[in-house]
Amino acid sequence: MARVCDICGKKTTVGNNVSHAHNTSKRKVYPNLQHVNAVVKGKATKIKACTTCIKSGKVVKPVRKAVV
Repeated sequence: MARVCDICGKKTTVGNNVSHAHNTSKRKVYPNLQHVNAVVKGKATKIKACTTCIKSGKVVKPVRKAVV
């Protein structure tokens, strides 16, 4: 399972941990992905979306049916 946002394509990036003595070692920075229900091509589907896309309104959530 890839750690990639289905909306914007944000994925894992690589950087360095830098100590006080300036020793470096590789580290990974993961996007903050959430499993959400969203409307994709007219159907409600579960997707992985980063919190930036969710907050900006790029993810359209399905309307719940009222229980009577």
